[in-house]
Amino acid sequence: MKKIQIALDGPAGAGKSTIAKQLASHLDYVYIDTGAMYRAVTLAALEQGLDLENGPILGELMKSLDIRLTPGEQGQRVFIGEREVTDAIRTNEVTNNVSFVARQAEVRSALVVAQRKLAERGGIVMDGRDIGTVVLPEAELKVFLTASVEERASRRHRENIARGMDSDLKGLQDEIALRDKRDSERTVSPLKQADDAIYLDTTELNIDQVVARLTELAEGALK
Repeated sequence: MKKIQIALDGPAGAGKSTIAKQLASHLDYVYIDTGAMYRAVTLAALEQGLDLENGPILGELMKSLDIRLTPGEQGQRVFIGEREVTDAIRTNEVTNNVSFVARQAEVRSALVVAQRKLAERGGIVMDGRDIGTVVLPEAELKVFLTASVEERASRRHRENIARGMDSDLKGLQDEIALRDKRDSERTVSPLKQADDAIYLDTTELNIDQVVARLTELAEGALK
């Protein structure tokens, strides 16, 4: 049976990763978390004290990084070389700085090549901010997922509490709104909906409802 490429785009906190994981599991597809790849680069740059807005320097860093995504019992595991950074890339410091790294052309060009290679055989669900517009422009199904800033901040707040992390709801709202602005206004691969993507507002929907809707869309794309 044919397996397609599914591209999920949208702003920070829209639930893309959680939804993409469940959709991939439901369809027996491979989930590719592009955001984790950018977070891994950000973590490495922070640890080395690099200028997060210096593209050439980050480009040199990319040459030495071996970023790997592997499946695990609790979900996707992320490695830099042999070191697991699955939890380390989810800290507030990385979250608040990843948009600076992600807008550097040298970083994006290197990761886009890797992402396309992972997706070339189909049967994948990939989420990010420029998947349908830049990484996989020929994907058979493209969906732009979003939700209100307030709802996205509330979701992130609950996730932080569940992880035992300090969390400030109002601060998260401000951070998400600022990140939306940065992601939408960046010069390289800005956050935007692909012309042929389906718009889906998840503010009033739970995860199961969103996955059910996406499953219907995937089945339609296969016909």
